[in-house]
Amino acid sequence: MFDYLIRNVQILDGSGAPAYSGAAALSGGKIAAVGELPGAEAVRTVDGQGRFLTPGFIDIHRHADAALLRPGFGKAELAQGLTTIVNGNCGLSLAPVSGPHRGAVLDYLSPIAGRTEEDFPRLSDYRRRANETPLPLNAGMLAGMGTLRACAAGFGDRALADGEYRRIHAALEEALSDGALGVSLGLGYAPECFYTTEELIRVLAPLRRSGRVITVHMRQEGDGAAEALAEMLTVARALETPVEISHLKAIGPRNWRRAVPQMLQMIAGARAEGLDVACDVYPHPAGSTQLIHVLPPEFQAGGVEALTAALGDPESRRRMRRRMETGTDFENIVSLVGFENIHAISLRLPEHEELEGRTLADIAKRQGKDPYDALFDLLAAERCGPAMIDFFAHQADVEDILRAPFAGVISDATYPEGLLHPRVYGAFPRLLETYAGHRDVLTLEEAVRKITRQPAERFGLTGKGRIEAGADADLCLFAPKNIHETATWQSPRQLAEGMDWVFVNGVPAIQEGQFTGLRAGRHL
Repeated sequence: MFDYLIRNVQILDGSGAPAYSGAAALSGGKIAAVGELPGAEAVRTVDGQGRFLTPGFIDIHRHADAALLRPGFGKAELAQGLTTIVNGNCGLSLAPVSGPHRGAVLDYLSPIAGRTEEDFPRLSDYRRRANETPLPLNAGMLAGMGTLRACAAGFGDRALADGEYRRIHAALEEALSDGALGVSLGLGYAPECFYTTEELIRVLAPLRRSGRVITVHMRQEGDGAAEALAEMLTVARALETPVEISHLKAIGPRNWRRAVPQMLQMIAGARAEGLDVACDVYPHPAGSTQLIHVLPPEFQAGGVEALTAALGDPESRRRMRRRMETGTDFENIVSLVGFENIHAISLRLPEHEELEGRTLADIAKRQGKDPYDALFDLLAAERCGPAMIDFFAHQADVEDILRAPFAGVISDATYPEGLLHPRVYGAFPRLLETYAGHRDVLTLEEAVRKITRQPAERFGLTGKGRIEAGADADLCLFAPKNIHETATWQSPRQLAEGMDWVFVNGVPAIQEGQFTGLRAGRHL
């Protein structure tokens, strides 16, 4: 007798093929059988009433490193059908962290990866802690190469010594042996922004022909986006291992409808050449990251303490401003989108409470300051802790990326205090409701493939992302017409609607639209 029999459903198996009528039987956390299944018996039978049964959704780009371990985590994810997430992205993984630079590394990681009360010197320490929680859904971790470099050599902008490369290589191989699903790069952040292309290939040398995925937040995503992509194609050729371009985009009006078509052609050409290169995108016109990302990268050398000191120094501020007014050799977000499109969030000081979520232009006006002074003062007072939401994308560019057969879909969710980006709660219902529904950018079959089998195969998640006998019983049951993104820019902490059942390893986390509180996830 099966544990569950889900009958009278339209099955979308994750392959992109059309749905077919049938049933699925679950037993011992696995899909035991799929098909008509006449006469099958189960402890519990669920009548699907013609709704769609899909594999559980997979988000390969989330920043829930610390959030995963917090009480109550998981509702925002499960409500949108997520049964598996991957953390440690953009070079910023919470583990492994150790050594003399530990404090500076944790300070730098905090706005993106979060903080916990305990340290994780090895990735195996983090995995052990995660599996003790227990987890509401499955999770995996990438080894953040920025974290590894900062632990080995700090945040300096100098070339690394031979011994520092050896330490990074040893830490990388240890993290992979401890279960990292791959590695991530954050070339837009310190200290990885200080690598040359040749140095980057050298630090990644242990991955050559490994088959391990390298995900990358590229060096630039605005004026220099195509050149940054060309750099990563050079890396892919040198290392002969898969490369995933994280959150492909073109920042700023002067790059709209130009950079994205060019980059999609470049990726298609590289794939035709035989390179295993792909990309992903979040289905929103705005992003969210550390507010210090608007500053020239050389001022981030030395970490948060050095940057905070520089923000209080009149001469350093003058140099920062001159670079931001004229610089084109870094991701100059202020120049690309303007102060009026950058919203400050995660402000912790009581005197800044009324500024939460306001644009830098509005903050400057309220304070009677020049926008640069308002930005520098805010960062200095908050010790570089704030994050931002920046509106930068053209809708047609987002849709072009979604249509590309090699492009996946992610959230890039971070978990700041205060206001957050609505993608934390709504990226995947937005894909189904808006892009596969209202706008017909994708068919339902294509959309489901991009968030199930495609990411599972990309990261070698055996048993995930498919409906077939022997696969893990991570499943979603829903009617597409009921899927609704409720999170908004003004009120982002609102659960998505429409998931009737969500199974994690054969256990219902959502049952008839209600959370069960059962936690059957595990760290992959």
